[in-house]
Amino acid sequence: MHIVVIGAGAFGAWTAHHLQRAGARVTLVDAYGPANARASSGDESRIIRCGYGADAIYSQWARDSLGQWRALFERIGHGQAPLLHACGVLWLAAGEDAYTHATSETLRSLGHPVAALDRDALRARFPHIETADIGIALFESDCGVLMARRAIQTLVRDLQTCGVRLLQERVVVPWVEERLTRVRTASGADIEGDAFVFACGPWLPKVFPELLAERIRPTRQVVIYFGPPPGDDRFGPAGTPAWVDFAAGIYGVPDLEHRGLKVGIDRHGERFDPDTGDRVLDAASVDVARAWLRRRMPAMADAPVAESRVCQYENTDTGDFLIDRHPSLENVWIAGGGSGHGFKHAPAVGAHVAALVAGERRPEPRFALASHGTDARRSVF
Repeated sequence: MHIVVIGAGAFGAWTAHHLQRAGARVTLVDAYGPANARASSGDESRIIRCGYGADAIYSQWARDSLGQWRALFERIGHGQAPLLHACGVLWLAAGEDAYTHATSETLRSLGHPVAALDRDALRARFPHIETADIGIALFESDCGVLMARRAIQTLVRDLQTCGVRLLQERVVVPWVEERLTRVRTASGADIEGDAFVFACGPWLPKVFPELLAERIRPTRQVVIYFGPPPGDDRFGPAGTPAWVDFAAGIYGVPDLEHRGLKVGIDRHGERFDPDTGDRVLDAASVDVARAWLRRRMPAMADAPVAESRVCQYENTDTGDFLIDRHPSLENVWIAGGGSGHGFKHAPAVGAHVAALVAGERRPEPRFALASHGTDARRSVF
């Protein structure tokens, strides 16, 4: 069976991995190449955490994925810089936050290590992080940061070694009914297949505009890397964990590989075109990030901007993934809607999609096309 996977980002590459392991012949296609600068998988780093409130499915998928990421890196990651930094993930919440309490309960029920830290414990462990206003904090010691761009490129190289064909082409879907037999590339070549998986993230609304134009909305998202003071190692992975400051809408990672302390703004930006959108950093985002640093990491308040990235979330209405069969094409599957949190789950997503294509699993109802509308009401973070 020949399966064509369109999109060589996190979802697509891991889907190709699981399909190839199951015995399929796989062609992986991407318009700009694996983990390119336009891709949602293309930045240097991504947090991997297992906490999702009471959403046990995401906690379990993240936990399963963490094991798969580790197995991949142990098998093929020798001789290169680490692809996973187990620096832990710190949750910060104001007051008696119900979501954080639910996160703690869910993780404990799954046997996932999580510790509650009070203000004294926070002050003792992370004295350079200002947490006087924090009511509750959780620390996931087993988690940390994936080196996203290099991880995907490493995975795709391994796929090629195992026989997966990689093509850098833009795919055009011909108008057909019931069953797709081929896709055409912009260069005029045809790629035939028995089944097709479209895992092309923010490009999905362009590929299937009538079906997904309002169900998946790409938004412009900014991350900024700030340079720590010279000789100051407090902000590296030994002294600073990855963090999620829910009340502030800010997340970030420590200074990894000496690139700078990464501050990400989690609020949805304006609509964004992944092909033509301007990826130059804007002053307003710098002001937001610097205000957060001034409040939470005072020693970094005046740190220079070392680098920046503009990527995109591909948001569904709720933040749930969209993983389902195309309603009109029996051999076409869609895997997307990462909504800013999907990278960490990619190994589990890939396994799920591969099982769907093989007919070994039924679609998850909350990820189904019919479960997604057009009114933004994000509930998954």
